[in-house]
Amino acid sequence: MDTVKVRLQTQSTYKGIFDCVVRTYRHEGFHGFFKGMAFPVFSVAVSNSVTFGSYSNALDYLTQSQHREHDQGNKAPLWAVFTAGCFSGGIQVLVTAPVDLVKVRLQNQTASRSVAGGAKYRSPMHCVAVIFREDGARGLFRGALALTLRDIPCYGLYFLPYEFTCRMLTEKGKQSSTYAILMAGGIAGVVAWACATPMDIVKARLQMSGAGGRVYSGTLHCITASLQEEGIRVFFKGLLLNSVRAFPVNAVTFLSYETLIRSMAASPTCFARD
Repeated sequence: MDTVKVRLQTQSTYKGIFDCVVRTYRHEGFHGFFKGMAFPVFSVAVSNSVTFGSYSNALDYLTQSQHREHDQGNKAPLWAVFTAGCFSGGIQVLVTAPVDLVKVRLQNQTASRSVAGGAKYRSPMHCVAVIFREDGARGLFRGALALTLRDIPCYGLYFLPYEFTCRMLTEKGKQSSTYAILMAGGIAGVVAWACATPMDIVKARLQMSGAGGRVYSGTLHCITASLQEEGIRVFFKGLLLNSVRAFPVNAVTFLSYETLIRSMAASPTCFARD
C-alpha cells in the first residue's frame, strides 16, 4: 500500500490507485509492492523509540511545575501535548530522513534487476552507497526540509487528537480501556496523515529529484511547479491510501506503546499524567 501511495505521488503515469496496483503487479509481481520496505521495517523500532521517547520527555519537561503544584491525576494541558508532539516530530527527522529517502528511491524503481542496465539500486545498502558516492552525506538528507515541515506540525496533530480522544472515552479517574486506546490511536493517525499528505507529496518528489524524477531546485519550487502543472489536486494524491492505512497501523502502535509503558510502570499513562 505504501509503494502504491509513493508511486501515485511521484509519478503522473498512473490513472489512479487501481491502475497503479494492476500495472505494478503485472510488471513486477507481488514482490513489487514490497520494494524498499526492508530498511524501514528494521529501523522502525529505533524511529518509534525516538518519537515516543522524545515526546514523553518533552511533555514531562513542559509539565514539571504541575508535578509540584497539583495533585496526582491531573492531566497534561493540551498545549503541552501539542508542543511536545511537535518537538518529537523535529527530533525523529534526524533518524527517518535517510531511511525514508532510500525507501522512496527503491519504491520508484520499476526496472527489473535482471535486465541489463535496468535497476540502479540492487539493495537498500547499495542505494545508500550510490547516493553517498554521487551526492555525499548531504544527499542522504535530500527532502529533509520538506520532511521537517511535514513532521513538526503533524506530530503535534498526532498526539493531540490521541490525548483528546482518550480523555473523551475514559471515565474520570480511570485507566483508558483497550477500546479507547485503539480508537484514539486510529483517529490520531487519520488526522495526522490528512494534514501531512500535501507536504508528504512535496517530500517524495524532492527525494526523487535527479534520480529518475523531475529536478526541483528546492521545496518552494517543487510546490509551485507541482501546483502549476497538476493543479491543487496534486497535493491530495495518496490521501485515501494514507487514511485507510493510518487507522489500523496507529491504533496498534499506540496500544503497543501504552501496553509497554504500563508494564514498566505502576501508574497509568493514557493520559493521567500529573
